[in-house]
Parts: sequence; structure tokens; C-alpha cells
Amino acid sequence: MRRAIVLLSATLVTSSLFALAASAASAQNNTPRNLILFVPDGLRARIVSPQTAPAMAEVRDKGVNFKNSHSMFPTFTMANGSAMATGHYLGDTGTFSNTIYTAFTSVPAGDTVVPFIENDAVLGDVDEHFNGDYLNEETILKMARAQGFSTAAIGKVGPTLIFDHTDRGKNTIVIDDSTGGKTGVPLSDEMKDALGKANLPLTTPSRGDNGKPGDAKTPGTTVANTAQQAYMADVATKVVLPMFKARGKPFVLVFWSRDPDGSQHNQGDSLNTLTPGINGPTSLASIRNADNNLAQLRKALDDLGLAASTNIIVTADHGFSTISKESKTSPSAKISYDDTPKDFLPMGFLALDLAKALELPLFDPNDKNARLADNAHPKAGNGLLGKDPTKPDLVVATNGGSDLIYLPNKDRKLAERTIKALLDQDYVSGLFVDDAIGKFAGTLPMSQLNLKGKAVTPNPSIVVNFRSYVAGCDEPVNCSVEIADTVLRQGQGMHGSFGRGDTMNFMAAIGPDFKSGYVDALPVSNADVGASAAKILGLTQKPKGNLVGRAMTEAMPNGTTPKATSGSVKSEPAAGGLRTVLNFQRVGSQRYFDAAGFPGRTVGLEAEGGKQKTAGK
Repeated sequence: MRRAIVLLSATLVTSSLFALAASAASAQNNTPRNLILFVPDGLRARIVSPQTAPAMAEVRDKGVNFKNSHSMFPTFTMANGSAMATGHYLGDTGTFSNTIYTAFTSVPAGDTVVPFIENDAVLGDVDEHFNGDYLNEETILKMARAQGFSTAAIGKVGPTLIFDHTDRGKNTIVIDDSTGGKTGVPLSDEMKDALGKANLPLTTPSRGDNGKPGDAKTPGTTVANTAQQAYMADVATKVVLPMFKARGKPFVLVFWSRDPDGSQHNQGDSLNTLTPGINGPTSLASIRNADNNLAQLRKALDDLGLAASTNIIVTADHGFSTISKESKTSPSAKISYDDTPKDFLPMGFLALDLAKALELPLFDPNDKNARLADNAHPKAGNGLLGKDPTKPDLVVATNGGSDLIYLPNKDRKLAERTIKALLDQDYVSGLFVDDAIGKFAGTLPMSQLNLKGKAVTPNPSIVVNFRSYVAGCDEPVNCSVEIADTVLRQGQGMHGSFGRGDTMNFMAAIGPDFKSGYVDALPVSNADVGASAAKILGLTQKPKGNLVGRAMTEAMPNGTTPKATSGSVKSEPAAGGLRTVLNFQRVGSQRYFDAAGFPGRTVGLEAEGGKQKTAGK
């Protein structure tokens, strides 16, 4: 039964399952197992079939099908990578999105206070400014190598390193886009020698044409990221796995496939139109590319005699949507920009619209804090609002399907004015406010989303969710469209919203510590992936925060199967009647967030008065 709750106070999830993981695993296994965590970035749960992705469909159908899966919100790569790596929600990891406000100028990020953190050098810089470990929680690979496991992380730059970011290649093998370059994590002599013997280069190939996003007049890529990922798959199967077998120790390998995410972002099948959007041939080719990488890994396990002792968890960081740039209310959409089609939202529209509504000067943190001229938008979408850009009153960190707003001075009156301005825009669907600033009609507190915990990075003041809807097919989570604050164009791909198209990620598992042919109807999340990895590996974390996932015991032989319930939280309505609604499911004290926003403006959250329907349930 779904129950509605008018919000009066927020409650933090306080379950702590990592402490139980080691004892449970010891009882289950006398010999430590191996683990491969395979992440097909941006893979939608219901796009997988024996035709589109046979290797992943086989893992799902022969192993465990986590049919009720959940991404962390904001539904971005680094945020979800932090949850998988630590088993903690974002309120503890402080990785609130891909671009965050750090309150210091990051030189590797281009002398900006709002760095894009999918970068090895930037991650190192952020670590340095936050006591050497900005996550402030132990990661799976760090715990595993401390217990004698061989460890490696291979794949997309940023989330790959986050799994053992403080080690920086000293013990854990790291291969990503930057390997061999100036900002890459150094290779050990052992790895250099092994790569040479396998006739593989010491530098990761570039993405080539796959990395070309196009522009308003030129379509983006029409090819998948095959060459780069073929190299990474070869490194994993021809070098790393044989090396691990020769060592005779259990291992943990993370393989983060940039596809389908990278190709879905940049695809050139749908320039300035919503169809086919992310369902065109380029996106489908990128799904098969990731699938081929998984198939290669599984074959290598078979060939090396490691399959029987190796668990494989496949989980996407988030789902995906097609980009819309349309708004009838935005002042910035009515201004002419050289690089933006007429009547479309420009990059940085949120910063532009807020600057106008609040009557505050706007400065570009990605252009030496230069003041924005008329008919210009911020280079990366980010904005500093106030008279002095070195002491801004408001900071906008642009990300895609949702943006972060920071109020460094915790100014309640400015927060109230900002919220009023946001409620006037048709592209907004749901607002979440830092509990420390106060309660506001039409909004929910961040603690409801597990965004308030022990994080050491600055907490956002307001998280802005953008509108999403369905267009192009009968399956909502495969044909989600969302407003996105990005340099990418209408018709290309994005994620980050609180629609079910973005929160529903593909998840499956197979191996000796998972059931066979089991369909798990219980809600699960990427934080649960971290907790479950700790369980099957017999690792014990000493958590600093309490926002942790649960071990998915129902999917394990002889494991307990808890019960689930569902509910919703509703804010008080704002003056115009808008209210933020959050639909969730619960297992014990653990909550799983389905969809949130203004009813009727978010996929999976129908207009009030209509039947509530949540995909995946």
C-alpha cells in the first residue's frame, strides 16, 4: 500500500550493514571469492534483451535479475561511482554530482571553484584539500588490497580511479583514458613489462570520432567507442586476469565501460529532434560494444579456469534520457546566442535565468571569473552570482538533468527568493533544500534523499531537478526525455534527473555466491552493490557515516529475504500550488528513491488525481 506523508521532519537512514558483512561471508565461504564489478555506464534496464545485449541478458536470466534497481540521485556517474565504491549514499561521500562546488580554486580543473571531477588530476587535487581523502569513507578496493586481494580498476576516467583514489596506482592497477598521459595514474614496472609482452601500448588510445559531440549544425558521432574499449578489454583479459591467476590470490577487478554512456551523449542520429533520440543505431551499437567487453571478460575467466570462483556484478550507474532544450518560460530561451538554435535553452540557462530574476551580476568561473556579457552564456554552464565573484552569494554547478545551487553564506532570504524564481520556470520539477537553511513551501529537505550526512565537501543548498516526460515509444524508461543544462543538443543524450528513466539502471549478477535463475523483486541500489561486494568478499568497513546500503541477501544462497513497502513524501504546496513529491520503497529502514518532482512533470510521477505508477515495481 502506498502511503502519503506530509513532511514535518527528516530522518536519516541509520542502518550499518558493513559490520555484518565479514561474519556472514566467513560463514558462507571458507575460501575467498573473486569479484568482477562490470559497469556499463548509462545502460537502461529495459533496453537489454538477447538481441541488443546477449552477454548481459545471459547474466540476468541465468543469474540474478535485479528488476527493481535504483540509481543514486542526482543520477550522475561520479555520484553513483562513489556509492558503489563505498556502499554509502552521497550525503556521506560528498560526491553530489559530476561538477561540484569545492570552495577552493582547483588548478587542474582550470582554476575554477566548480571543478568537473571526472579527471584523475582533479580527484587528486580534491583529495589534497580534504585531508587526503575527500570521500571520507573506505572503498572496496582499498579494503580488499588491505586483506591481501589483488586489485585493479580499468575503464572510464574518473569513476575508475574513485575505487582506490588515495592509492593512485601504487598497489591497485589503474588503466583509464589518461593512462600514459601527463595526468594519468602511473603504471608499475610490472604492468609496463606485462603490457609489452602482450604487445599492448602503454598509452590508452583516444576515443577518436566517438569523442566528437558535434554542435547545433553538425551531428555528433555515429560510431561507438570500440577502439578504446577493445584496448581496455584486452588489458583486462590478456594481462591483468592472467597476472592475478599467477599470483594465486583472490582478486577484485572493476571494469567501467564508457559505452553506452559516451556514445549516447554524443550520438549524431537525432540532431535537434527528439526522435530517434537515444534509440538510434549509434546508441544501440554502443550497448553492443559494452556487451562485447563483458563477453570477452567472461570467456577469459572460462579459459583461465576462474569462472567457478568468480562472482560478477553488472550494474549501470544510471539510466538515460533524450535531451530537450524547450521552455516557454525561460528568459534565456528568448535571447539569441551564436551557438544555440532560436527559442532553445542555451547552456547555463539556470545561471542566466537566476541572475536575471535575482538581479545579481553573473560571472563565469570557467573563464577567469569574467563577467558575462549580453547575449553570452557561461562557457561550461556554471555561474557565480553576486557583486564579487571571489565571494559569491550564489553558485550554480551545471550538470545535466539536475543542477546544484550553493549559497556559501547560507542566506535564508536569498534561498527564498531563489526558490520563488525556480518555481516560476516550466523546466523545473522538484526542489530539495539543505535542512540547515530551513523549510520552504514546495520543497523537500535534502535529508529525505540521504544527501545530509558526514560529507566533508560543501553541501549543496538547493538541488534543482529538471522536467522529464515520455516520447518515442510505449516503454517510459526507454523513451524518457528531459530538460538538460548541457552543451549537448536537443536529441542527444543525458541523465541526472529524478525521473524513473534515469533512476532505473540495469543490474544483474552471477557466480558462486548468487542464486541461479532468480528474479529479485525487492528494491536494490548502487549503495547496495558496495555493501554486497563487502559481504561476499568478507570485508569489514569502519564507517564514518550512517548512510549505508544493505547487502542483497535475498539474491544469495540461503540468504534472508526481507519485506518491502512503499510510500511517498509530499511537501506543503507553494503559493502557486506546486509541491515536490517523492515516491520511494523501503526495506527495513533503507529507502529506495523511485521518482520525485512536481506531479505530471517527472517520468514515473503522474499528475495528482491520476494513478501513481512506478516503473520497475
